[in-house]
Amino acid sequence: MSYPADTQVNENLQEKRKPMAKRVQLVLNKDISKLGKSGDLVEVAPGYARNYLIPQKLATHATPGILKQVERRREQERQRQLELREQALEQKAALEKVTGLKIAKQVGENEAIFGTVTTQDVAEAIQAATGLEVDRRGITIPDINHLGTYVAEIKLHSEVGAQIEIQVVSN
Repeated sequence: MSYPADTQVNENLQEKRKPMAKRVQLVLNKDISKLGKSGDLVEVAPGYARNYLIPQKLATHATPGILKQVERRREQERQRQLELREQALEQKAALEKVTGLKIAKQVGENEAIFGTVTTQDVAEAIQAATGLEVDRRGITIPDINHLGTYVAEIKLHSEVGAQIEIQVVSN
């Protein structure tokens, strides 16, 4: 059974309730896991913004001026990445011209070498042959324990890689 007064009370309660708070747009100053990277425009709950992100200087309010700055920074970063990619392509072309990169190691029985060939050895051999400095952390080589010819992969950029042949010879 429904009474007319009950429906009127429910309607009045509905009107008095506050609508949920709107989400706040912020620009991140630092990378935050599960939220975004520095410079990203994010929408978060107002309490999260007011109580954590803004006091910790992890984010700022999104104003037209700040959005322009963020866009300018993104464009500069994109240009820098393009330049790095071009340099990596030039290095790749120079590395592919190199043939017969030799690394001399001391040999024991059955053409087994003492120790192993490391990425540092490969980086030094590349620098001696071409004059290019290659970061040893970007070099991937197979396990080299015997004399012979091997292929090393060199990561020059996130999108550019090169392969180079290495000959391990006895000294």
